[in-house]
Amino acid sequence: MNIAQIKKSNENQAEGNELSREKIIVRTSIIGIIVNVFLAGFKAVVGLLANSIAIVLDAVNNLSDAGSSLITIVGTKLAAKEPDKKHPFGYGRVEYLSAMIISVIILYAGITSFVESVKQIIHPETPDYSVASLVIVAVALVIKIVLGRYVKNVGEKVNSDSLINSGEEATLDAVISTATLVAAGVFMLFHVSLEAWLGAIISAIIIKSGVEMLLDTVSQILGEKNDPELVKSIKHTVAGFEGVNGAYDLVLNNYGPEAWNGSIHIDVPDTYTADQLDELTREIQVEVYKQHNVVLTAVGVYSLNSKDETVIETQRKVGDIVLSHEHVKQMHGFYMNPKNKAMRFDVVISFNAENREAVYEEVVADVQKAFPDYTLQVAMDTDFAEL
Repeated sequence: MNIAQIKKSNENQAEGNELSREKIIVRTSIIGIIVNVFLAGFKAVVGLLANSIAIVLDAVNNLSDAGSSLITIVGTKLAAKEPDKKHPFGYGRVEYLSAMIISVIILYAGITSFVESVKQIIHPETPDYSVASLVIVAVALVIKIVLGRYVKNVGEKVNSDSLINSGEEATLDAVISTATLVAAGVFMLFHVSLEAWLGAIISAIIIKSGVEMLLDTVSQILGEKNDPELVKSIKHTVAGFEGVNGAYDLVLNNYGPEAWNGSIHIDVPDTYTADQLDELTREIQVEVYKQHNVVLTAVGVYSLNSKDETVIETQRKVGDIVLSHEHVKQMHGFYMNPKNKAMRFDVVISFNAENREAVYEEVVADVQKAFPDYTLQVAMDTDFAEL
């Protein structure tokens, strides 16, 4: 079975599965919309009757939550579109855009709340709370906490940043409701109105959270380093094949939360024939997709000296020289041709080095000094999953 067949089988299985990722996200978002619309209506009425800016702003936040859930649904539906000529890698990254829009909504809500709170500080209005209104706000608070935890847990389970952001937004709204209740209690007991000041403080917290969410999403769109655990497990799978003496240079490209393409290099004995390599690389591609849902678009090959003991001993000596340098993490892809006096290998230099190019030049110089008669072909490599 090839990758295309495995993909088709997985798609058919997902279509027949009621709890597929897309359906879970849409269902959770619909629940969020329904709950938030009802809460917004109740709070708006209570806030207007009680002349409470804090409760009215809380109602507005509920509406923004409903809007966030709607954006999540649209983003999920668009992300599920099949690849086409214009976007051959699919539309999975739309989910990151929807998460970014939600972050902007949170940021806007925080700024708006802060402005209104400052206005109330400058020109205060006396609220008129009733026990019934506060009971409604308290019940809404409990519902919001439960909803926030539910949405965020589902988001983490299905790897949806949009749901995670929506869940965090709901949790922040619960904090606002808590502050409103505290301010109401202080006013009813001591006749001191603190809701505008508390509103300003909570608004600042919301703004901070919105900025952090936005920066996280932008970082994902720009392209973050690969998940070290995923890289480790893929390399372990590849290195487990008979004849593979090492797996290196794994590069993963993310085209959505569930869409990964990549490439890798392997060390194989120099005795392998073309048909053996073809069979081996195909088997690796299929196994990696089955186990990790990652499509390896290319499996490069490093030819490993296996017949000449002198060459093998030279490789050990070169490795000792290379790895003696600080910030050098690895050497691989070594091959030596004694007849032509040529030697090639790759050097992985850490991002922690102040000047990676300088480290590279030192490595090449030291190896050249030890083997002055050889022509060196040394590539400076990168560990894209570096911790």
